[in-house]
Amino acid sequence: MIDLRFSEEELELRREHVLEFVRDSVDAAGADGAVLGFSGGIDSTLTGYLAVEALGPENVHGLVLPARVSSDENMSDAERVARDLEISYDVIEIEPIVDSLLSVYPEAEGDHEAVGNARARVRGVLNYLVANHENRLVLGTGNRSEAAVGYFTKYGDGAVDCHPIGNLYKQQVRQLARHVGVPDDLVAKTPTAELWADQTDEAELGIDYDTLDSILAIHVDGPLPVDATARLLEVDAETVEMVRGLYERSEHKRNAPPAPEPLE
Repeated sequence: MIDLRFSEEELELRREHVLEFVRDSVDAAGADGAVLGFSGGIDSTLTGYLAVEALGPENVHGLVLPARVSSDENMSDAERVARDLEISYDVIEIEPIVDSLLSVYPEAEGDHEAVGNARARVRGVLNYLVANHENRLVLGTGNRSEAAVGYFTKYGDGAVDCHPIGNLYKQQVRQLARHVGVPDDLVAKTPTAELWADQTDEAELGIDYDTLDSILAIHVDGPLPVDATARLLEVDAETVEMVRGLYERSEHKRNAPPAPEPLE
């Protein structure tokens, strides 16, 4: 696989760049700080560490938003991160809200993808409820790898004001997390969105993150064609084409909703 990790000098530049981005985003909006959801995973943990360094703990509000399918371990880790960062945070159970949605549209019950995405969108609504009330921005926790293949819920975890770590591949997220002092057990955790029971990111995507990062870097974001990418990475061409397909089909998730071209 391709090693996408930064040199120590570049890593520090990236950290400073993200800190400046967070400060500038909050200042430009005239906001009083930031809100973000903590899942217990590496992306939200790193974003929280950087937000606190950029803004100070008094200006960051965390939300821990467990659902019926959330593991006790992840929710415990989410609260642990908020306590370690010494920020204010709230724990809000989202399942009663999801159940209310299903009570008016029971046809979706049992559809784990539809219900899982509803959970993500409920979390997005709560993020903005708190952010609007406190005049804060909602910080996204998505990374470059997941954005490229559309591995996020449109108007759910994708509904944010900015993405501080949105230019970092997953390898680089882990590297920067270690650099800023995130405990190694959190850096090494198996990634999961926990939108339904026993879900893991890599199983759902059908590819491990290191391979995904490499294909994105040299094929989707880079110049190599499918066959050359497959040879260099020693993977099947079908795997490269699968990633390319995910990227192309998810373009709508990375752009503002389209409208017809204006008539002349």
